[in-house]
Amino acid sequence: MNSVLEAKKRQEFQRSAKTELREEGNFPAVVYGKDMEAESVFVNEGDFIKVIKEVGRNGVISLAVDGKEHNVILHDYQQDPIKNYIVHADFLAVDLSSEITSNVRIDLEGEAAGAKEGGVVQQPLFELSVTAKVSEFPENLTVDVSHLNIGDSLSVGEIRGNHPFIINHEDDEVVVSILAPRVEEAAEDSNPEAAEEGREAETNTAQE
Repeated sequence: MNSVLEAKKRQEFQRSAKTELREEGNFPAVVYGKDMEAESVFVNEGDFIKVIKEVGRNGVISLAVDGKEHNVILHDYQQDPIKNYIVHADFLAVDLSSEITSNVRIDLEGEAAGAKEGGVVQQPLFELSVTAKVSEFPENLTVDVSHLNIGDSLSVGEIRGNHPFIINHEDDEVVVSILAPRVEEAAEDSNPEAAEEGREAETNTAQE
């Protein structure tokens, strides 16, 4: 069952009306889709945040516009960079059996074996473009890195078969890799007195 978010049609569009919405804890939005005309609405910010936490950024929401429900996803939203309140949101009405393409967050699971030995975890990709049915769209993509040793990496091609949706990236794109410890750090650790003398020399040179 989808989470329900109440919305009401906007009748006034002056600046003063938008200010009044904000003062009442609401913000303007628009809902549109393939088989419907765009409708200007407003929703309560607290209710909006609660629903997004329940369904996730790509989850399906039942948007009830004056009692009439639409299956929608949050297509886009704008947030005030200073005060962090929601300025505006776009809701896309969808058919649950249709496919959509959107970005999905990558979450690394487990501690890499190489990291336990001093290796550095490098993650070039934090999101992947995914195509899936609306009703099956993932909120995130979990990648297990616990088996990775120093020098190992995981590419898109190696994780593609673990998921039932389409990943819109090349097979050779690296998702995560385990790099060897920096040589300088290793040298300092093996000879701390030399490292300390080097730092003192740098300090004296700077003072001169």
